[in-house]
Formats: sequence, structure tokens, C-alpha cells
Amino acid sequence: MKVVIIGSGNVATVLARLFKKKNHEIVQVVSRELAHAKLLADEMGCSFTDNEGVIDTSAELYLVAVSDSALYSLNNSVHLGKKLVLHTAGSVSKDVLKDISVNYGVLYPLQSLRKELEPFGDIPFLIDGNTEETQTIIKDFAKTFSGNVCKSSDEERLKLHVAAVVVSNFTNHLYAMAEEFCNKENIDFKLLVPLIKETAQRTSNQSPANMQTGPAVRNDVFTLDKHLQLLANYPKLKYIYLKLTDSIVNS
Repeated sequence: MKVVIIGSGNVATVLARLFKKKNHEIVQVVSRELAHAKLLADEMGCSFTDNEGVIDTSAELYLVAVSDSALYSLNNSVHLGKKLVLHTAGSVSKDVLKDISVNYGVLYPLQSLRKELEPFGDIPFLIDGNTEETQTIIKDFAKTFSGNVCKSSDEERLKLHVAAVVVSNFTNHLYAMAEEFCNKENIDFKLLVPLIKETAQRTSNQSPANMQTGPAVRNDVFTLDKHLQLLANYPKLKYIYLKLTDSIVNS
């Protein structure tokens, strides 16, 4: 398909590369920042413009990969008639696009995407469309670059987005706190990486609830007390430790 990419950040860049790799043609990049649009357009070998420019109307699909807040103001400047328009947000209804085109939907990658990193594995895509015909087109398109495509309503997608924040964003924040603790205590955080990988890998074939280990689940008060004494100089980490310990004990 011929595709116009609206946006130039992490999601826009990773998906543009994925589309091109699977022989779809990126015909234009549109971005609020002209320099950013040019950077991605040069990589894709296509034209570019900023939000004040003219959008190429030769494309069959228009992918809107911008911030959630920007989606709500898009209909003030973009009108594409009957063209297929998709957004990539996890927590925004597909109907945010209803004033932009009569054919619209969602192509949400359930993965943390960074333009400087190669995507890990086969990215799951949650798709939706405002009509059955539109859904079929989106599904067929998505299957050209992913073996993991699933129809998901606005409500289902929002729930999965909440779960994604917990397992990815919150977990990464815990990694950052642990790394800071290790650095201040002059111990090597990298020694924990095999443990991180092993714990994550177990979730692929077992329920996390059945895999819980550690002093909290064993009710090992002696070890818990030693940990809390050590964390006396780290009140933020101590608070998180206590809250998670309480959650595990009472689960």
C-alpha cells in the first residue's frame, strides 16, 4: 500500500521502517517539526512537510502516530474524505478520527518502540475499524508485517494499555531504582540482568501468580527486616519495597 506517515517520533519511525521492509511505499512524512519530518523522509526516500503543508492525497493509508493529546486537535487541520486513516494509540477511541475521514480505525503496536533499537520479536498489533470492511482491510494490511494481529475494541485496548503500563513502564522504573541503589552502594547492576531475563521468560509459559518467589511470599520476616534496615537511607525505594511486600503477602 501507499502510506503517508503523520508523525516522526519513535512509533512513526519504527512502523515506517517496518512497512518499507515489507514492500509498502511511504510516499510522505508529515510532522509538526519540519526537520524531524525531513530526517525520516530522507530515510524512507519520500517527500515531507510540516503541519502547515499540503498532505499528499495519492496514498491509500494515512497512519497517525502522534501523542494522544495531539490526536484530539488533528481534526482541526486534517480532512481526508474517504481515505483510510489509522491512529496508533492504546488509550484513545478510534472515533477521534471520525471527522477526518469516513474510513478510520486503529493499528496499535503492543510493544515499547524506540527508533534507536531493533524491535524485539514479532510485534503484536491490536486493530479496529469503524466498519467490517475497514477492519478487514486493516487486518490484511497488518498481517503483511506481523504474525500476531488481534481485533480489539476501544475498551479492550484501553484495558491492555493499562496492563502494558504496569508490566513495562512500572517494571522499568523499578529497574531504574535498583540501578540507582546499586550505583550508590558500589555494586554491579549488570549482575542482575540474567535474573531479569529469566523472570521475564517464565511468563511465556507460566502464570506469574504461580511463580512468585522471595522473602515476602515465604513470610521470611528475618530477611525482610534486614532489607528494610539496609534501605533506611533510601526512603523512596523503602516505601516501594514495603508496598510491594504488603501486596505480595496479601495476594
